[in-house]
Amino acid sequence: MTTTSNLERRTFLQQLAAGGLVLAVGATGVRRLDAMSLFFAAGDPLQPSVHLSIGEDGLVTVVCHRSEMGQGVRTALCMVMADELEADWKTIRIEQAIGDPKYGDQNTDGSTSIRSGSYTRFRLAGAAARAMLARAAAAEWGVPVGDVTARHGAVVHAAPNRSLPFGKLVARARTLPVPAAPKLKDASQFRFIGKEVAGLDLHDMLTGKAIFGQDAKMAGMKIAVILHPPVYGSKVATLDASAALKIKGVERVIEIPTTPIPSGFQPLGGVAVIANGTWAALQGRNALKVTWTASPNDSHDSAAYRAELQASARTRGRVVRTQGDVAAALAGAAKKVTAEYYAPHLAQAPMEPPAAVASVTADGCECWACTQNPQEARDSVAAALKIPKEKVICHVTLLGGAFGRKSKPDYVVEAALLSREMKAPVKVVRTREDDIQNGYPHTVAFQHLEGALDATGKVTAWLHRVASPTINSTFAPGQTDLSDGELALGILDLPYAIPNLQAESCKAEGHSRIGWFRAVSNVPHAFAISSFIDELAQAAGKDPRDLILELLGPDRIVDMTKVGAVKPVDNYGDSWDAHPLDTARYRKVLEVVTKEAGWGKKLPKGEGLGVAVHRSFLTYVAVVVHARVSAKGEIVIPRVDIAMDCGFVVHPERVRSQAEGAVIMGLSNAITSELSFKKGRVVQSNYHDYEVLRMSAAPRAIHVHLAASGGAPGGVGEPGVPPVAPALVNAIFAATGKRIRSLPVGKRL
Repeated sequence: MTTTSNLERRTFLQQLAAGGLVLAVGATGVRRLDAMSLFFAAGDPLQPSVHLSIGEDGLVTVVCHRSEMGQGVRTALCMVMADELEADWKTIRIEQAIGDPKYGDQNTDGSTSIRSGSYTRFRLAGAAARAMLARAAAAEWGVPVGDVTARHGAVVHAAPNRSLPFGKLVARARTLPVPAAPKLKDASQFRFIGKEVAGLDLHDMLTGKAIFGQDAKMAGMKIAVILHPPVYGSKVATLDASAALKIKGVERVIEIPTTPIPSGFQPLGGVAVIANGTWAALQGRNALKVTWTASPNDSHDSAAYRAELQASARTRGRVVRTQGDVAAALAGAAKKVTAEYYAPHLAQAPMEPPAAVASVTADGCECWACTQNPQEARDSVAAALKIPKEKVICHVTLLGGAFGRKSKPDYVVEAALLSREMKAPVKVVRTREDDIQNGYPHTVAFQHLEGALDATGKVTAWLHRVASPTINSTFAPGQTDLSDGELALGILDLPYAIPNLQAESCKAEGHSRIGWFRAVSNVPHAFAISSFIDELAQAAGKDPRDLILELLGPDRIVDMTKVGAVKPVDNYGDSWDAHPLDTARYRKVLEVVTKEAGWGKKLPKGEGLGVAVHRSFLTYVAVVVHARVSAKGEIVIPRVDIAMDCGFVVHPERVRSQAEGAVIMGLSNAITSELSFKKGRVVQSNYHDYEVLRMSAAPRAIHVHLAASGGAPGGVGEPGVPPVAPALVNAIFAATGKRIRSLPVGKRL
């Protein structure tokens, strides 16, 4: 049976180096760890992203450099390593890496954990170790290495029917050179990759043994809850803590300075109540009497802001992509279609709110957190404490959901600052209200689209303007329109063969912190694009599916240097050669999902099918939603079909699970979820008013269709979300004739 544990990295390496074969995998290949400095000297270019070790006890240990938040990365990476190694699955152990650039990029964001190169690097590490063990066995027996084979945790010599377990070969193997280019398995030989494998963490999760951020503890630990400023940019004006300090268990009240706007990952500021337990700390916070200074965001109001965004989107913005003559084509159109779409702020709202424990001593700071990015947590804590980052250690717990929120380590910094003040370990506990009202909302977006049809119903022009506050406004002043990277999420990489096309980014000033959210700006962009195609299809008298296929044109690789983009278009951090924009893959997922959903079938009155297709994070996804709208306007969703081409599928069970979760989250975004502001303050506070989809409103059935192309792996965690909302509103139109252009839809029309 597999086991999981957490171990400080230096201790881990010291133990392994004493009696095991330790391999490090970096950008330049696989090397034995004893061929380098044990702890990798500063500036060493071989900063490994992964370590594989095989002990003389036969245990195989994999250090996972990415955070586990339900996407199954720890299991998936072990599957890849164990397969190429030919390990016995019962011998696999996993260690979670601390935050350290020596492991390479550790940011579990952007659906990169497999596609960013880890898949290949893990395979190479396993194959290299397998080759070394085979050579060690061949030398032991005095036979050609070609006569032996690694199989199920041992090396076997078939002729005399003998074998040696890996553990018995470690002493000899660790003296051998590491093969520069080990031979990888053929896919037909895979035992774990692409197969159904139970999660390594599943047993501990089901039995309550798993440690999440809210579970982390230290001896002598104090508990802190924080009253944050109600408006972004305000700070404490007056503080009366006398009533709080009278509550049993409350030990201190500490003011945390407000970070000036833009605050980045540093704390919002406020007042912390330190107590010997969570309940006392919460009661102490409730007893505080605080007044706040004015903020430049005091008048921020979502309704007024929407009007500002609308006015901006109706005005020519910064041209970021242009082909042909859009103005002339629109002016000469046989039919012109204009539509505007609004998508509100959203909260990540994971089931587990952020939490962190920190202990600051004269030697530095050690912290434990449910973080997606332990390296950024390390750097931000070091900056706040004004100590070298080498003196900060950040351990990663399991994450009870994240969706982008836990890539921002402000809560880790808060714990470190308070620990320094208390001269004791401090755990910052955030409540659901803290998370929703003091987080990093997903951007709001207002989009203006115009399309031209000729006499045959062919789309001849497309104008797309978007006004949306940028994530960059969280980190630098004066950022008032989307970055080129954000625009590449659906707009700059629009694949359709339209002769006249123009995209513009319009001004939008941020009034809150803006953060990453699952699929980021693909969410509002896909909503507008796929909804508008449905409107164009109606105007042209065409089936929406047929119009999408017509717009895609013949199967081809789109030359991204010839799409009229003002600057080179980002491809989710990868090259266009490695992951080209392939219209055949769009067509494939569209054809699969519409076939499986029964597209074109006759439905009762008040029911309809809606379709949307979108590429994000190098993965192609198409969704068909079956919606039923009652005479009272109540929305019921009998079925959702989702087809996904994410290239080669490493862990099918987790891919299906991520697709199912994406459907639920996408429907939440479309039907119930909205974060709004009044007088600068977030209106919503918990799941009662920031609603995620309830079980009673969930689809009666979700059908996932893996239309894998077999190419290089793409992302999985995020790509399923963007097409869901437009597929729903298109289904509502098919059922009722009512066009939805503003989210959320609500439970009733």
